[in-house]
Amino acid sequence: MKISFKNTFVIFVIKSIALFLIIYYGLQIWIGLSIPGGSYSTFVDNYLDFFHLLRLSLIKGAKCIAYFFGYSTTEEAGYLLKVPEGRGVRISYGCAGIGIMSFWMAFVLSNSLKLPQKIFWLFSGLCIIWIINVLRIGLYLVALNKKWTMPFGIDQHTWFNIVAYGIILMMMYFLDKKTSPGSSKGAESLHLNINNKQ
Repeated sequence: MKISFKNTFVIFVIKSIALFLIIYYGLQIWIGLSIPGGSYSTFVDNYLDFFHLLRLSLIKGAKCIAYFFGYSTTEEAGYLLKVPEGRGVRISYGCAGIGIMSFWMAFVLSNSLKLPQKIFWLFSGLCIIWIINVLRIGLYLVALNKKWTMPFGIDQHTWFNIVAYGIILMMMYFLDKKTSPGSSKGAESLHLNINNKQ
């Protein structure tokens, strides 16, 4: 019995890792250019600061979640969302989900989908990650003020990663089924050729 692996899977993995590194560290450089000090760029800060918009959108979304639970909130300097006379949460770099978004972008772009499909899966996944993040931040703010404890003693950042990566794995499964519907078209998937010999 002879087993051989097709090169498409190896190429897919290499492409995914390379794209992840390019996207993740590219975004870090981009963010760094918008922060005063170091390699600060006034142009990037004034016109291309996507990170500011991302954090602002997370604050607005989390504010709606808190309002749903009966809490009015105020936005303060430093991306702080606070309940008056109560506790607040600060939307720091680690809260934005840059790593998990980079992972998803790299996975989708590495697949052999047509451009419209790539755009659909790319933005669908990013929107889902954003929604999960908004729920996480909003519920964490509510939990702080209601003095709830995190389940099993796991912190909210870890819960976000567990839920987000779990959902992404499901999306990866459905995307893979879309690209490899059990036919020979399964472009970036792992296949085994097994030949029986007497």
